[in-house]
Amino acid sequence: MQTIVTHVVVQDGQQDAWDAALRERVQAAVDQPGFIGVQVAAPTGKPNERVIIGTWESREDWQAWHDDKQFLETRRQLEVLDEKTKDSVWHDVKVEQHC
Repeated sequence: MQTIVTHVVVQDGQQDAWDAALRERVQAAVDQPGFIGVQVAAPTGKPNERVIIGTWESREDWQAWHDDKQFLETRRQLEVLDEKTKDSVWHDVKVEQHC
C-alpha cells in the first residue's frame, strides 16, 4: 500500500472552487481499481494551502487513474485554481488503523 502526500497553494479567493473540483475528483476516484481513500486538509492558519493525502494499493493503480478521462478533466479545473503545487512525496504505509 502506498500513500502520496501533495502540498498545493490555491489562488486567493478560489478555495471554495478548488475544494469543489477536488470533491468531484474524489467521487470519480472511488470506483478506480486500487483506490483506498483520501484526506484533504488545510493547514491551520494557512487558508490558501491544501494537503492531499491519497492512499492506493500501488503506484501503478494511481498512475492508471492519472490517465483516466475524469481525472484529466478535474486536473484542468484544478490547475486553473492552483497557484502552485509545492511537492508530492510517496510513502510506504507501515501501520494502518480505522475505527
